[in-house]
Amino acid sequence: MNEQIKQELLAKNQQLIDMVISRAQRDFPDEIALIGLTGSFSTGDFHEKSDLDLIIVNNTDKGWEIGDCFILDDVGYDVYCTPWEKLEEASRAETVWMALLVDLEILYVADSKHLERFNELKEKALKILAQPVSEVHVKRAEKHLNLAKQAYVDMMLSSEIGHVRFLSSYLIYHVFNGIVALNNTYIKGGFKRHFKNLMAYDYLPEQLDQLYMEIIEAKTVDLIRSHSLSFLKSFTQLYEEMRRAQMPEKLPTFENLKGTYEELWSNYRNKILKSTRENDKFSAFDVASDAQNFFDSMTDYCGTPKFDLMKHFDPDDLERLREKFLEMMEAYRLEYDKVGRTVRKFDQFEDLYQSFIGDACK
Repeated sequence: MNEQIKQELLAKNQQLIDMVISRAQRDFPDEIALIGLTGSFSTGDFHEKSDLDLIIVNNTDKGWEIGDCFILDDVGYDVYCTPWEKLEEASRAETVWMALLVDLEILYVADSKHLERFNELKEKALKILAQPVSEVHVKRAEKHLNLAKQAYVDMMLSSEIGHVRFLSSYLIYHVFNGIVALNNTYIKGGFKRHFKNLMAYDYLPEQLDQLYMEIIEAKTVDLIRSHSLSFLKSFTQLYEEMRRAQMPEKLPTFENLKGTYEELWSNYRNKILKSTRENDKFSAFDVASDAQNFFDSMTDYCGTPKFDLMKHFDPDDLERLREKFLEMMEAYRLEYDKVGRTVRKFDQFEDLYQSFIGDACK
């Protein structure tokens, strides 16, 4: 782009900015708080057909009326408002678009109190960004991982290539956002620069750029699914590595195991014994899956050993399921022994009554 064209673009933008500010001052003196510039004209990464990205922060619903869409000199423009709630979200790092706060170039302020509020939110965001990567960021990334997984599930349920390709873009979007979260940063410079900036992060999945391009270049439903799965697995591996590094290992304790063995007995033991004894495949499968969910939950929240009960489900050999479940129950009971907890088991109602009433009176 030569200098003359560049100056013409900047002059046109200034006219547009002045136009929007004049309208805000005339028609929305109390409704519009401030106006700022973001996007390519803020970063300097613009071209002849770049539009103008203005952030108009409105105080009231009436402020939305300043919004407009139009085409000028073959360029489309979208003048829209951003409520304070969006900036509040950005200040809490609840969105990857923290550039709304951190990089916004302020062009107009209706009242100094609005600028003060904006700067307070910006300072809050900067403090969050200055923190080292921790468990908080892993949990933030987990939300995007789950959304990416859901996109992959939806891809498997669709056979139309356009829809599958769209879902792959949704999967990519959430993987990228998850990577942003794991690096405690935000999307800078708009989408055009996003991938280049992302590749400079400290924590990245292996072969990210190659896996990304394989999805884009895939020409069949099967290939899109296959490459999307590889892309998702690569991010999942990074997430798991950082989760183990940042989140403290949970260990069984006297307190967190309280009542869990008894719950295992109450909800699953007799049901598994009954269904396997009666060769009831449906009930055995159902209760075994529920018991598996219980075991997994206890591993996540209490740090108990990982028990893989469903591995032993065989509809033609339910006896094996019963045996393995009882073995796992005994192994789980041993966790009680390790932390000094006793199973609350009674042979006589009188003993239970005395224990229960006695405990209630303490």
